[in-house]
Amino acid sequence: MHRLQYSSDLMSFMMELKMILEVALKNKQELYAPPPPPHYYSCLVEEIETLGWDKLVYVDTSFSTIKLKAKDTSGREHLITLKLKTKYPTESPDCYVDLPLPFSVSWTPQSSLTDIHSQFLTTLESLKAFWDVMDEIDQKTWILEPEKPTRSATMRRIVIGNNVSVNVDVDPRHPTMLPECFFLGADHVVKPLGIKLSKNIHMWDPENSLLQNLKNVLEIEFPVRGILEKSDFTMDCGICYAYRLDGAIPDQVCDNSQCGQPFHQTCLYEWLRGLMTSRQSFNIIFGECPYCSKPITLKMSGRKP
Repeated sequence: MHRLQYSSDLMSFMMELKMILEVALKNKQELYAPPPPPHYYSCLVEEIETLGWDKLVYVDTSFSTIKLKAKDTSGREHLITLKLKTKYPTESPDCYVDLPLPFSVSWTPQSSLTDIHSQFLTTLESLKAFWDVMDEIDQKTWILEPEKPTRSATMRRIVIGNNVSVNVDVDPRHPTMLPECFFLGADHVVKPLGIKLSKNIHMWDPENSLLQNLKNVLEIEFPVRGILEKSDFTMDCGICYAYRLDGAIPDQVCDNSQCGQPFHQTCLYEWLRGLMTSRQSFNIIFGECPYCSKPITLKMSGRKP
């Protein structure tokens, strides 16, 4: 009713009232929706028995939400969540799976849980090569982002060296092909990596793993978190002294090869904006590094001056 008090005229008042009543009616219908008929439960239990109770991970008290598990041939366990409707199986359930786009699990009405689970397994096998590639990267490199990658995540930010990393975005349909690569770090370090990538691109062999190809093309060995400690690298922001700030990690670096201090984009922006000597041209702000006082620039992508 608080929204109605601020209606500017009778017409807007009536529109607000109509919206409130529609929402209230919908919520009431969902609250008092009739329960499924008895054969719904007996049919569902029979299907679970046919599929195997060992495949069942969770079922709620109303038997409207169930979770099934499946393993791919590499031994990875996956879950599929089904939101069943009262007319199941004549009406298909809603399905929630942790798969990268454009992959999904689909079926036609009258499909049983066994049919759905079988389709789920087929989809998992089609992604086996993709997950093999991503697992190798996760196990044999130092991943900065995401901290806890899901099975649907196609991007990894991988440490290369002190304040230098590479973002790779892998195509799940062609996981051993050259992914999108974006280097982050000081120009004097990033530029040679870009040159190597262009010069050695002919060495990329889809028969090799993605990680081995990156090593060959960039002519580097990736550090591993289990071997090197975080203290071996300067990772924290030089302004707020934190690694994560509102979910973001430092992605700006001083280009001075003797400095190379990393910063959060937000922190560096506020620092440069507060300098009397800083200047701005379009979306680029110029100033001095707070550590070495050498010139430093920041491109304010998506930020208003």
